[in-house]
Amino acid sequence: MGDSETRRFVDSETRTHESTNVRVYEHTRLLAVVEYDGTDYLGFQVQAQGPTVQGEIERALAAVTQEKIRVVGAGRTDAGVHAQGQVIAFSTAWRHPVEELQRALNAVLPEDIVVRELRPVARGFHPRFDAASREYRYTIYNQPLRSPLARRFAYHFSQPLDVPAMNEAASSLVGSHDFASFGRAPQGDNTVREVYRARWTETEPFVYFDIVANAFLYRMVRSLVGTLLLVGTGELSPAEFEGILRSADRSRAGQAAPAHGLCLMKVNYSEDS
Repeated sequence: MGDSETRRFVDSETRTHESTNVRVYEHTRLLAVVEYDGTDYLGFQVQAQGPTVQGEIERALAAVTQEKIRVVGAGRTDAGVHAQGQVIAFSTAWRHPVEELQRALNAVLPEDIVVRELRPVARGFHPRFDAASREYRYTIYNQPLRSPLARRFAYHFSQPLDVPAMNEAASSLVGSHDFASFGRAPQGDNTVREVYRARWTETEPFVYFDIVANAFLYRMVRSLVGTLLLVGTGELSPAEFEGILRSADRSRAGQAAPAHGLCLMKVNYSEDS
C-alpha cells in the first residue's frame, strides 16, 4: 500500500467531535487474505471447544488492538482443510498504518496461520455474501508408496488413475445444477450451484482437481473427488457419474475424500467490492 493510500486509510477512521474538539476514532472495515495449514484445527469457524482458525485470529486481534473483534470468513472450511486464499473481514478502531497491524498480527499468530494481505474496504463489505466465486484445489499423491513429506497436504491414493476419464466426468459439472448428490446446503434447502470450471491435471507424482463455482455445498468438493476417484479406477463410467449428478441422491455418490487434501485457493470479488 502506497503512502497516499495509507493516508486515506488513516483519514477515513478519524473525525473531530465538534462540541468537545476531542478526536474520536471510528471503526474501519478491513479485508484480510489469510493462509493456513488446517491440520491442527477443528475448522475455520470458532467453536465452543477446541482450536479453530477464527479463534486464533480473534485472539491475535485482541492482543494487538486491545479490542474484542469478531471476524467473518468467506468460507467455513472443515477440520483439517487448508487455505491459501481465505478472505476475512472485521472492523477495528486501529489508528496506525494498516501495514503495522499486519506485521503485528503475523508476529503473534501461530506459525501455521499468516495474514498475506490487509486493506481497507467499504463498511458494508461481507466476505461471504459479496463473493462472486470461490476456487478450491484437491491434491492427490498418486504413487504406490506414501510420502511422509506430502502427508499433511495430499491424499495418498495408491491405485493408478485414468485422468482423461475423470476429466470427461468432471466436464458434466460445469454449469448450473442441483448438487444434492454431493452435499447439503449450509443454510436452507437450496442445493443448486453454478460451476464455472472443473478439471483434473497431472504433474507426477501429484494429481490435482481444481474447481471454481459461485458457492459450494457442505462437503461438496470432497464428495465430488471421492466419486470421481471411482471413475478413475474404472468402478464408474463418466456416464454413470453424470447420472449420479442428475439423480440428486446423496446415497448414490461415493464417500467424501479426506479433508487434508483440500485447500481453499482463492475467493473472487467484483471490481467494486
